[in-house]
Amino acid sequence: MTSTPENKLTISQGEASESERWASLIGGSALVLMGLKEGSLRGVLTALAGGGLIYQAATKQSTVKQVQEAIGMNQPIKVEKTVTINKPADELYNFWHNFENLPRFMKHLKSVKVYNEKRSHWIANAPLGQSVEWDADILEDRENEFISWASVEGADVDNSGFIRFQKAPGDRGTEVKVVLEYNLPGGGLTSAVAKLFGEEPEQQIGDDLRRFKMLMEAGEIATTEGQPRGKG
Repeated sequence: MTSTPENKLTISQGEASESERWASLIGGSALVLMGLKEGSLRGVLTALAGGGLIYQAATKQSTVKQVQEAIGMNQPIKVEKTVTINKPADELYNFWHNFENLPRFMKHLKSVKVYNEKRSHWIANAPLGQSVEWDADILEDRENEFISWASVEGADVDNSGFIRFQKAPGDRGTEVKVVLEYNLPGGGLTSAVAKLFGEEPEQQIGDDLRRFKMLMEAGEIATTEGQPRGKG
């Protein structure tokens, strides 16, 4: 059967050419070696990105998108979550504004140290048993309403975000909205790997806000860890 232009286009998009496969094998191997040599979280993620390129090349799949992600040609990851908490805005604002409180309900945070009214230092868990650190500055602070922040230069993970406290309809307390933006090493490929280890940012923030709601409304975070299962 004679190939049509449409058939040729489909093949070129779905399968890697021989030259692309070799480029991916060589490039992927270089990324793996570079990542293993670095010995940090960024190095681990670089090695994973390289392994992905090698796998795609071995299975003859097109690696154009993976190459772009591996070298950072992708958009940051943005997460938006909202929860309604049956507490006044000033109480929620004051608790959150003391950033050293955040590890109490944010499981991925190891610690937060406040240096002054503007700057703080953050240490967080990362996939594969690693950790990341960064300093962050408050950009805007409106009492009982709004806090925005951004990591400073040299952060392991570039990030920024804000939290807004707004009266909920029907006197149901306060609507709390969090928006975060991450620029992860390895970009979209890193995000996909993180999902496999239960570290997807969107899931993290949703779980964190649910724990924040429990802590503020009930004074504790309900958990079944370590509790007896009861009679069978």
